[in-house]
Amino acid sequence: MRSPTLSTLAFLLSVVAPAFASAQDTGFTWTNATELSYVSTSGNSSSSTFGLKGTLEAEDDPNQIKLEFGGVRAASSTTSRRAVGTVSDFEIIETERSETTAESYFARGRYDREFGVGFGFTGAGWDRNTFSGIQNRFQLVGGLGRTFVDGEGARLKADVGLTYTIQKDVEPAPDANESFGGWRVSVDAMRAISTNAQLNSELVLNNSLEDTDDLRADWLNSLSVSINAGLALKTSVQLLWDNVPAQLRVPLESAGGVPTGVDVLTPSAELDSVVTVTLVIRL
Repeated sequence: MRSPTLSTLAFLLSVVAPAFASAQDTGFTWTNATELSYVSTSGNSSSSTFGLKGTLEAEDDPNQIKLEFGGVRAASSTTSRRAVGTVSDFEIIETERSETTAESYFARGRYDREFGVGFGFTGAGWDRNTFSGIQNRFQLVGGLGRTFVDGEGARLKADVGLTYTIQKDVEPAPDANESFGGWRVSVDAMRAISTNAQLNSELVLNNSLEDTDDLRADWLNSLSVSINAGLALKTSVQLLWDNVPAQLRVPLESAGGVPTGVDVLTPSAELDSVVTVTLVIRL
């Protein structure tokens, strides 16, 4: 049986590949931006955080293609020490324990075709965030939108579409529906605040047609400052909100703090926030 991840990648390729092949044949103008971030500490305790995001865009009026992928992984390790021997003659034994503390990945593609101030679009995406309870989630979307402002100093676009989602949780709820239809609204805005700096804001709302309480929001705000034609520094804040979060399995203890050997399911947090400072490489 094909794994969910492979099925997702095949699904993405089936949607995006025809548009990609068409772009190759019709002379699209391609641009690429890669965002890198890395933080490492060491000593009595150590940790590392690595982030990567790639964006490939193609444009040939009235067609546009956008492909994105990325991920964040954080790990930490702690060292415990114990002495073996006597007070005057002992040996220090160190034990190191490492664990992953955060991990999330995504991949998505989108094709837009403009007609006047409006446009039609279709796309597909996949994401994984096991620490929030999501093992695999992929979505197909199609709809219509409008461009209100589109210039070098400002941009404002909005669209609405219908979606089909398949979601596999780490700990599926007994009555969970893993596939469902829904609707999506997104807003994309940009404002130049100087000759080398700009603010960007992207908001995406997803809602299930089968369970109207299942509303999700992804709001990304960033400030980019260009160093030169090929490099920029970018600071961003991303808020991820899920009104019906996935379940997490936690060990159950008695009122006295004694482990019972039984696990229970509890909802994960509704809100995740991600703050990053990255180096953007443009090609």
